[in-house]
Formats: sequence, structure tokens, C-alpha cells
Amino acid sequence: MVRIFDIIQAPDMPPDQLVARVPEIGWGDIRLGSQLIVGESQNAVFFRDGKALDTFGPGRHTLTTANIPLLINLLGKAFNGESPFKASVYFVNMIDMLDQKWGTSQPIALRDPDLGMVRLRAFGAYSFRVIDAQRFVSQIVGQRGLYSTSEITNWLRGQIVSALTDLLGEAKKGLFDLPALVDELGVALKAKLSDNFEMVGIQLKQIFIESINATEETLKAIDERAAMGAIGDMQAYMQFKTARAIGDAAKASGEGGGGSMSEGLGLGAGIGMGAGMGGLIAQAMAGAQQQPQQAQQTPQQAAPATPKTKAEIQAMLDNLDMRLANGEISESLYEKLTSKWQKRLEELE
Repeated sequence: MVRIFDIIQAPDMPPDQLVARVPEIGWGDIRLGSQLIVGESQNAVFFRDGKALDTFGPGRHTLTTANIPLLINLLGKAFNGESPFKASVYFVNMIDMLDQKWGTSQPIALRDPDLGMVRLRAFGAYSFRVIDAQRFVSQIVGQRGLYSTSEITNWLRGQIVSALTDLLGEAKKGLFDLPALVDELGVALKAKLSDNFEMVGIQLKQIFIESINATEETLKAIDERAAMGAIGDMQAYMQFKTARAIGDAAKASGEGGGGSMSEGLGLGAGIGMGAGMGGLIAQAMAGAQQQPQQAQQTPQQAAPATPKTKAEIQAMLDNLDMRLANGEISESLYEKLTSKWQKRLEELE
């Protein structure tokens, strides 16, 4: 049986609901003479065949051919007050929608002048209100097919994030500059979004950027870069790390008590491998810079092949320490050579 709406209203529309549709599904059978009751904070828009047509403000309205001319013209037939016509009515909430949250569902990639490529997340709040109910229904419901409040606010959040991404790209500011520019970015974001919102019948009242944060991966990269800057001389740092690893391994061996010969050999091999790896890394990172420095060494700095004086022997011993730390010689060879030249040094004293 066809249901005819003699009274059309949406009295139970909560304040956080943007749109209420009558009927909720399908088309309503409405006849001339029916009563349309629009709440104080509502506008009612007749919708037919994908178009938002006649609009009514707050109050009680009796539907006649005089006050719904666009709908009657669209239907192309005369009514005698008894024959129903099919349409739906969207009641649009015209109050301010406050404290709406927005945020990036996926990190924003930004080219940073100091760090290269970084990934950011941003969060904030905004408020808005519908100022043109007919345009709002036509653009949001008719063209985009959005009806529920969650669908509409999700679309609005997407517009905000898209505008913020463009704004950050145009600003060409680094991650470390952004905290001081939050207020300025909020003003620029509102200016960038206002026209887009008005095109769909919405006025953007306020928008705030509450925080712009780097992702966990970006923070890790920042920490690593800061450590690199604090280290300065990477080759010296790798030598330090290798020496400390050797000391830790020796300490662990001593605490373990009398281990077997195979365990001791395994530990020694591990130490040698660690030392060798440290030397390879240090050499790779020092690269070509190390070779010119070696070429510029004076005879007093570089130990000769066959040292004779006390100074030359001491330089040889220092050189052996460095070669062991870099993994260039084994520990057994180091001990053999050190013992030899230390004895020679004692003979000269």
C-alpha cells in the first residue's frame, strides 16, 4: 500500500546530525496540501532525480503549486490536490558544528632541507556551518552521494589534509621550523579551504593545527643524525667502538671463569672478527680523505720499516696499536711484535 505523507518533518534531529532524510529509504509519496514543518535551526530541501530543488526555511508550510514550482515543473504534470508525487525531503541542520576533529590517516611525506625526506602527522580541530542548504544537498548528496554525518565529515577531513599537504609543500620549510609556524599555517589553511567549502554551501568558521609530529621512523633518523653530528670523526668513533667491544668481550671471558680451550678460541675469533669489521667500516667511511692525510705525514709521524732510535721504536709501537684496533693484524701477531720492539726499546734505555 502506498504511504502518503500528509505531514513532513524531522523533529528528533540531534544537534550533531547534519542531514535527515524523509523518507529514510526510497521516495516519499507527497500530495499538494501536505504540511511541511521545518524546525528553527533547519532548512528543508526537496530532492528529485539527483537535483536539489525547492528550499524552505523554519516554519509551517502548506505545499502548493505556488511554493514548489521547480518540483512541479520537473514532474511536468498538473495536480488536483489528490494525486501524490514522488520526492524526498532533506532536512539540513544549520547550526554551528563545533569541535570537529581532523587528522592525517596516513603520514605526509615532506622534503626537508636538513634531513632529506621526512614523514609527518598532523592533528587539529575545526568548526563549520551550512550556509546554503540547497547547494549543500546538491553538491554533497547529489554529486558525491554522501548522506550520513560520518561520511560528510570524513570528506571534509580529507579536504583539510589535502590542503595542508599542498601548503607544506609550498612553504618549503623544514621539520624543525614547523613548530614555530603552527599559528601561521592555521591562518593559511583556513584561507586555502574557505573557497572550497563555500562551493558546497559550507562556511568554515575556525580551524586549528594542534600538533605536527614526525613519525617514529623519522624520529629515529633524527636521533641517528644527531649522534653522527656529535661523533664528528667517524673513524675515531669506530676505533673507540671496536676497542670497547674487545674490552667487553675480555671482561665477559674473565667473569665466565675457566672456559674450555675451544670457547677461548671462539671468543678470540669473535673479537678478531669484530675488530676487523670495525676497521673495514672505518676505512670505508674515511675513504679518500684518509689517503691524502697519510701522504702528508712527516717522517716523525709515520714509523719506518726498521726503527733504530727510541722515538722510531715508540712510533712503531703506537702504529701497532692502531693497526690492531683497525683489524689490520691479528692479536697474536700484535703480541709478538709488541714484545719484540718493547724489548728493543728497553735495551736502548
